[in-house]
Amino acid sequence: MIKIFNSDDINQLERIYRINLINALSGFKSVNLIGTKSKTGQPNVAVFSSVIHMGSNPPLMGFIMRPLPNQRDTYPNLKSTGFYTINHVTEAIYKKAHQTSAKYEKGVSEFEACGLTEEYHEDFAAPFVKECAVKMGLSYVEEYPIKANNTILIIGKIEKVIVPESILKDTGHLNIHESNSLTMSGLDTYFKTEKLERMPYAHKPKLS
Repeated sequence: MIKIFNSDDINQLERIYRINLINALSGFKSVNLIGTKSKTGQPNVAVFSSVIHMGSNPPLMGFIMRPLPNQRDTYPNLKSTGFYTINHVTEAIYKKAHQTSAKYEKGVSEFEACGLTEEYHEDFAAPFVKECAVKMGLSYVEEYPIKANNTILIIGKIEKVIVPESILKDTGHLNIHESNSLTMSGLDTYFKTEKLERMPYAHKPKLS
């Protein structure tokens, strides 16, 4: 048996059911903690499952902000300072990372409230998450409003990369699974990863 939803069916689904269904349809996603700091020095960290690779030259990453009325600290912080960090969530901290999605009062540090540790490298303005293995420091580049649902695509340039030498290969590949980085489905289900195979660069078959 299979279940088919047409457009009318989707529109008539109960709200939470629809959120869970649609969020799961994109498959497994990366799960990251984004760290920022306000101009007055108040740190913030929040979990995101919308981080995407945008290009390697220049090195760009993007992520989707929720609809404008629901923005809390992440967006105003990165816009006012121009810097933020992206940190892979690991098995050891996924419960704490998930808790950062709670609606804390403005001015409350999710680092402190959720038991995570701020970490700073050299003069980079935004806080990294000490407990994470794979970390990036980014500078804000530009944003694109998405009119269809009032979200924003934020694009940043990678200014700093911090990874364990043990997972960094001579080719530049990262053995992400060895860093215990997790993936997730939907908004609340976390998964470990298992490497299958690294495939060679694909070439068109030669004609015989």
